[in-house]
Amino acid sequence: MSFRKFLDLEADKRIFILLLLVLTLVISVISVGLGAVKISPIKVIKVVLERIPLIGQYVTADYGGGIEAIILDLRVPRVILAVVVGAALATAGAIMQGLFKNPLADPYIVGLSSGSALGAAIAIVTGLTAITNLSIPVVAFLGGLITISIVYAIAKEGRKVHVDTLLLAGVAFSFLLSALTRFIMYFSGDQIHEVMFWVLGGLTGADWNAIMVSSPVVFLGVIASFPLAKYLDAIMLGEEDAMYLGVDVDKIKKVLLADASLITAIAVAYSGVIGFVGLIPPHIVRIIIGPKHKSLIPASALLGALFLVLSDIFARMVLAPTEIPVGIITAISGAPFFIYLLWRRKKGK
Repeated sequence: MSFRKFLDLEADKRIFILLLLVLTLVISVISVGLGAVKISPIKVIKVVLERIPLIGQYVTADYGGGIEAIILDLRVPRVILAVVVGAALATAGAIMQGLFKNPLADPYIVGLSSGSALGAAIAIVTGLTAITNLSIPVVAFLGGLITISIVYAIAKEGRKVHVDTLLLAGVAFSFLLSALTRFIMYFSGDQIHEVMFWVLGGLTGADWNAIMVSSPVVFLGVIASFPLAKYLDAIMLGEEDAMYLGVDVDKIKKVLLADASLITAIAVAYSGVIGFVGLIPPHIVRIIIGPKHKSLIPASALLGALFLVLSDIFARMVLAPTEIPVGIITAISGAPFFIYLLWRRKKGK
């Protein structure tokens, strides 16, 4: 979102977005300091600032190589990946809910997660991980894109894409690919734990290579969604009304679907299947500041990042030193909240 567009928002929405940004930064710094070795936020900030060009020369952070290695090589990449993945999934969720005009829609609804999970399972059991550490995210990414391409081809009729057919095809492929993934897991032997941990979702594979690949793609994808917000608002009114307003509905749907699919695929490729991040944050934001996508999308991205960072803290700390896959934490916290939202909607509250 450009600074000018940010200023166009109502004051309460600007305050809400700034509050989310500050909370995300603060919780991220705290998260870096948590673990088997406790590190104060001041030390975390100094170590990070010392490595930033033009700023580092004014900061002294001589805490020893061990502390700096823990912060810079282990925890900072993990927290950044949580922010990136959370923002990607929440942004894609906001887009999908608007595109399908369905509050139950999420980034995985068109089969992306199932395709990526199957790709990752294939990479693990076939031994591709012995070739390069990038084999799992690459094959998972390709699996997600191939799946969405097939689902899109099925839903396409002439030059139009029918949203209902896209939804049904995505659900059908999700079941099919999930069954194939379970089939592979059944015969994966000693590798079943690796496949299972990836399918459940986690951030243990976070490193600077993952950040360098995923961050630019997600950042550009999220930024690209901002100018599309007004068209998404028009589509929410109805496709015919949107066409009367001069919106090329079919073209916009393709662009929105491609954008959401790309950032979802890259997120899943590096974190596995983490549920509810693309479902709950857009709901909360919509309740607080309304359905206008100009503010809904950036706020959802920030709340998604905050939600996943907090979930990762619980995943690491609740049974320390044992780590729980973060996908389990998001499901445990997200499912009851979603049930509450459905109950609230049913009661008309």
